[in-house]
Amino acid sequence: MEENFEGLKVMVIDDSKTIRRTAETLLQKAGCTVITATDGFDALAKIADSHPDIIFVDIMMPRLDGYQTCALIKNNSAYKATPVIMLSSKDGLFDKAKGRIVGSDEYLTKPFSREELLGAIKQHVARG
Repeated sequence: MEENFEGLKVMVIDDSKTIRRTAETLLQKAGCTVITATDGFDALAKIADSHPDIIFVDIMMPRLDGYQTCALIKNNSAYKATPVIMLSSKDGLFDKAKGRIVGSDEYLTKPFSREELLGAIKQHVARG
């Protein structure tokens, strides 16, 4: 069954062009509007403009990592309710625990599948 997330705004924050492009392609095929950012600073500026429905953030990024970015998003009352999904190439318990502490809603290990990406959206974004 084809998922349809028409009109849903999804932000993908990752310093890897490949990951951004992969996620963007998968999400656009499902009908999402995708906003990409290369790091936390880039993302924070774009969040204010675009008000995404859900945010995927890579943990390992220069300047502002995923934990810091997630904490900043969750500490802002305007975006506190926005689901933040951590992306990491490490499937570590420590990383998952740390992600929970900063308020992330879920943790996906890279490389993620289309099912995982869309499953996370389905689980965290209430439709209509």
